[in-house]
Amino acid sequence: MEYRKIKDEDIDRDVEVEDVEKSFLLTGAAVPLASSVGDSHRTKAQWKRKSVVTCALTILTSSQAILIVWSKRAGKYEYSVTTANFLVETLKCAISLLALARIWRTEGVTEDNRLTTTLDEVIVYPIPAALYLVKNLLQYYIFAYVDAPGYQILKNFNIISTGVLYRIILKRRLSEIQWAAFVLLTAGCTTAQLNSNSDHVLQTPVQGWVMAIVMALLSGFAGVYTEAIIKKRPSRNINVQNFWLYVFGMGFNAVAILVQDFDAVMNKGFFHGYSFITFLMIFNHALSGIAVSMVMKYADNIVKVYSTSVAMLLTAVVSVFLFGFHLSLAFFLGTIVVSVAIYLHSAGKMQR
Repeated sequence: MEYRKIKDEDIDRDVEVEDVEKSFLLTGAAVPLASSVGDSHRTKAQWKRKSVVTCALTILTSSQAILIVWSKRAGKYEYSVTTANFLVETLKCAISLLALARIWRTEGVTEDNRLTTTLDEVIVYPIPAALYLVKNLLQYYIFAYVDAPGYQILKNFNIISTGVLYRIILKRRLSEIQWAAFVLLTAGCTTAQLNSNSDHVLQTPVQGWVMAIVMALLSGFAGVYTEAIIKKRPSRNINVQNFWLYVFGMGFNAVAILVQDFDAVMNKGFFHGYSFITFLMIFNHALSGIAVSMVMKYADNIVKVYSTSVAMLLTAVVSVFLFGFHLSLAFFLGTIVVSVAIYLHSAGKMQR
């Protein structure tokens, strides 16, 4: 009887072990399957989000210069460019607040997404806000010397300024590929501006080149400085950081209105000379600023490269139909060289 009892216990134990093994095998097979399904869904969602952001940034970037030129009447701006800039900063600030309100509803208020902060954190934002003010104002006046496609080409000088300022301010080493990309970029911009139908060698006069270079330096310095601020506290919500940057932007643009257009605004009104295209341009500028932040968060540097390259071509093609722009061989070749330079710059950045 004792032997039979022990034997029965052994049989029960073997059954339990067998059940455990089956359970383990089934679980082991199910976990990778569930994991692969989850990864597939995440990959599809990321691809969809990246595609939307890429298309949005490309359209916004290519239409930016077109809308500025289109908003002019008889070759000049009938509206105040300082009030337009103020509305852009206000709209960006409102969008950031709406994004924060959504986060507060879903995640609650935390140390990283609350608006209240210290003076030491806020005091750094006036510098990039002031730089962007001057750069954005020059963005309107440069069109007295350059057309929309030419502006998109010259705008790429900020890649050079950003790279050099990265080296100087953030002490980041530039690869040989990136330096080669800078040389190609300069050559491409110059080639695109060659004019064979005039006594002038370049389509854009000296004033336009000077303004483009100044804008590139301002944009590069502001971008590098802002990145240094953002990365100083990586856990801080980007919408909070954007909010404080845009608040100071609103303040500086309000001062610009008082200094430059106070009499015109008081006599003719804040929205004097505004048209549907003007409001569309303001909306475009605001979304472009937000889109850059989204690209940094949800996409990668290849997206920026793709958007910039395609935007140059789109601007040129649309300008042919809207403004009678002549798409010369020099411009076409220069655009290709600039696109290659941007790609090389991106490749050099990823190799570091």
